[in-house]
Amino acid sequence: MSDTDQQVTHWPARPVPADVAAPLGASDTARLTDFARACKAAARAVVLYPGGHPAIAATLGRIAHITSAAAQSGSLTITVLPDGLLLDDRPPARADAAITELATLLHSHLIGQLTVHAGGDVEAWRAFLVLLGRSAEAVRADGGISRVWTTMAGRHVELREIDYAEVLRERSGGDRAIWNRVIANCLQGSAFELDEPGIRELLGIAGDSDQLVELMTTIEASAGAAGGVGTKTAALMRMLRGIVDVVSKNDPERLEPVLRNMASAVGHCSPEMLLALLGPQGDEEGPRLMQAVISRMTDTTIARFVARHVIAESTPTNRLAQAFQTLVRDGDQQQRLLALARDDVAASPLGSTEGFESVWNHVAEELLTSYSDEPFVSDAYGNELSGARMQAVEVEHVSDDPPERIGAWLRTIATTALRALDLALVLDLLRIEQEEDRWGALMKPVVGLLEDLLLVGDFDATLAVIEVLVKEAGGNGSTARRQHAITAIDLLIAGTMMRHVTTHLATIDEAQFERVKAMCVSLGEVLVRPLAEALSVEARPRTRERLTSILIAFGSVGRRTIERLKSSQNPAVRRTAIYLMREFGGSDALPDLTELLDDSEQQVQREAVRAILNVGTDAAYRILEQALGSGTARSREAIMQSIGLVRDERAAPLFAYILGHIDHRGALAPVYLRAIESLGALRDPAGIAPLRDALYRGEWWAPRRTAALRGAVALALARIDTPESVAVLEEAVTRGSRGIRTAARTQLTAGRARRLAGRGGNA
Repeated sequence: MSDTDQQVTHWPARPVPADVAAPLGASDTARLTDFARACKAAARAVVLYPGGHPAIAATLGRIAHITSAAAQSGSLTITVLPDGLLLDDRPPARADAAITELATLLHSHLIGQLTVHAGGDVEAWRAFLVLLGRSAEAVRADGGISRVWTTMAGRHVELREIDYAEVLRERSGGDRAIWNRVIANCLQGSAFELDEPGIRELLGIAGDSDQLVELMTTIEASAGAAGGVGTKTAALMRMLRGIVDVVSKNDPERLEPVLRNMASAVGHCSPEMLLALLGPQGDEEGPRLMQAVISRMTDTTIARFVARHVIAESTPTNRLAQAFQTLVRDGDQQQRLLALARDDVAASPLGSTEGFESVWNHVAEELLTSYSDEPFVSDAYGNELSGARMQAVEVEHVSDDPPERIGAWLRTIATTALRALDLALVLDLLRIEQEEDRWGALMKPVVGLLEDLLLVGDFDATLAVIEVLVKEAGGNGSTARRQHAITAIDLLIAGTMMRHVTTHLATIDEAQFERVKAMCVSLGEVLVRPLAEALSVEARPRTRERLTSILIAFGSVGRRTIERLKSSQNPAVRRTAIYLMREFGGSDALPDLTELLDDSEQQVQREAVRAILNVGTDAAYRILEQALGSGTARSREAIMQSIGLVRDERAAPLFAYILGHIDHRGALAPVYLRAIESLGALRDPAGIAPLRDALYRGEWWAPRRTAALRGAVALALARIDTPESVAVLEEAVTRGSRGIRTAARTQLTAGRARRLAGRGGNA
C-alpha cells in the first residue's frame, strides 16, 4: 500500500516483550524526542489558542518542518506504550517528559502504533492534533479515533488502534472468552451463566472501579454499533443487574463496595445515557437499582462528571444541565458542587484560555443551574420528547423504508447539502441582522467559513459571501457596520486566503478562474500587494500567468500599488513590481523604472532594462542613454550586460539608437562597440542602416581607434549575412577610403572562403 493510501487498522493489544530491543542511538533518540516535543507542544497550542494565533502557526510550522520530505528521510514507525514510545520497536536511550506525555495522550485514544509519513503540511497536522485534543470519551462516542480519522481522509499519518476488548482482557488478566461472554450477555439479554473462573473474573471487575468503567464503555460502544440509546441503556442495566446478582450470591459482604464502584463508573457516562438509566426501564428493579447507585455518588464524582463534559464541549449544555439537576436537587449543594467542578476545569487547558471566567459563568452558573425547556417546549410536547428518548424505536432494525427514500434522506445530510445550508444560513443572517454588535459578532464565523470554502475551492459560494462584505464595506450604512466589514476583509486577506487561491489557480478551468478574478478585484486595492507578493515567490508558469492576469485586471488601482512596491526591501518583490509594470505597459512607468536602473541587485537592474525595452519609444531609449552616460563604469557594464541578454527584436532599435546618438569616442566608446557587436549577433536586417553610417565614421588622427571601429562594423555586417549587408560591404570596397576598403575587403574575402568551404563540404 502506498503512502497516499488510507490505512487505519485495529490491532489487539500486546504486552511489551521482556527482552526489549537495545536502545536507540543518539541521533534516533534525538529524532524521536524532537518529534514528541513538537507534537506535544502543537497539540497543546491547538487546544489553548484560536486558529489564527501566532503560537499555533509557530508550533505547527515546527512539526511540519521536522516531518517534511527534506528533514525526514523515511517514515517514522512509533509503537505506543502506556508510558513510553518505541521507534522501530526500540526505546530511546534517555527518558524525556515529552515522550511520556505524548505516549499518555496517544494511549488514551487507544492508538497502538503511529506511522508518520514525510510531507504533512500545517493544515494536515492541525486536523490530526485537533482530533487528539478532543476527549477520549467524545472520540470513542463517534466510533473511535480510527473511524474518525478515516472520515477526515488523513494521509500523512497512519493509525493502528488497539482492540478495546483485548485491552480489557489484558489489563484484567482474565480469559478473553469470559469477557466476550459478559459482553454478549449484556447485549443479548441472556442470563449470566458463568463458571467458577468466570465468577471470580466478574467479582474482580466489580471490585476495581477502573475496570468497571472500561467494561461499561465497551458495552456502550458495542451496543452503539447495533442500536440507539434504548439498546445502550438496556445493555448497561443488564450488566449492572448481573454484577449485583453475582456479588449478592457469591460474596454479599462486598455488595456495598461494589455499589460505590458502580456509582464512580456511572459518573463516566454521557448525560444522555445517565438520564436514560434514571428513566423507566419496564420494571421497578431498574429504578431501584439506579437510585441505590446514584445515592452513593460522592460530591467529587458528580463535580468531575460536570467538569469532564464542560472541558470536552461534546455535550449540549441543556442535557448536562438536566443530568446535573437530576443528580443534585438542593440549590445550595448545586452551588457547592459547581465550585468543585470549576476547580477541575480551571486546572485543565481550558482554564488557561483567555476569558475563562466569563465562559464558566455562562456555561455553569447560567445554564447548569437555571436551564428549563418551558419557554420553548409545551408540556405535551415535552412528554413526547421524554418518551421518544426513553423508548426510542430502532429505525435501522425496522427497515421498512424503500431504498430511494433512504437515499433521498442521506442526500440531505451529504457534505454538499450541509455546506449549502450553512451558506444559506450565513447569508440570511448577514441580510436580516440589524443590530450592529451582533452583526459584527458574525464576522469571525464568516471569515472561518470563507477560509473553508476557499480551501475546498467553492468559489461560487465564496463570491456570494464576499459580495455582501464588499457591499457593506463600501455602502452607505452605519460607520460601525462598515468598519466590521472592512475588518473582516482584512482578516480574510491576512489569513490563508492567498495560499488557498494560489493552490487552485493551476488546476481550475477558465470559468472558475473568471470567478476567482472577479472575487479578487471586488476586494479592491488592499489585495494587490498580497497578490504581488504571492507572484514573487510563485514558480509554476500557469499560476504566475493567472496571478498576473488578476493584477492587470485591477487597472490603474493596481498600477499605483505596484509602483509603490518598487521600494520594497525584498529584491524578489522589486523584480515582480518591474515585471508587472512591464505588463501594464505604457510610458507612465518610465520614471519609476529609471530609479531601478541603479538598484544594488543585478537581477532587478536587468528586469528594469527589459521593462524599458518593452516600452520601446525614443523616450525609453533616451533614459537608457542617459543612464549609460551618467552612470559609473560598473553601472554601465551592468546595463550593457542586461541589454546583451535580451536576444529579441526589441533590442535592435535600442542598439540602433545608441549608434545614432552616442559618441564613439570618450568614456562611452566601449558601449558604442558593444552595440555594434550586439547588432551583428542579433542578425536583424534593421541594424544594416545604422551600421553603414557607423562604417564611415572615424578620424585620421586616431588611426588605431578608427581601424578597430571599422573592423567591428564590417564584422557585424558580415554576420548579418543578407544580400543587403553584403551590398553595403561591396559598396565600401569601391567607394570608401583606404581604411574602410581594407575592413570591408577582409570580411568579404572571409565570407567567400566560408561559402566555398561549405560547398566543398556538401560535394
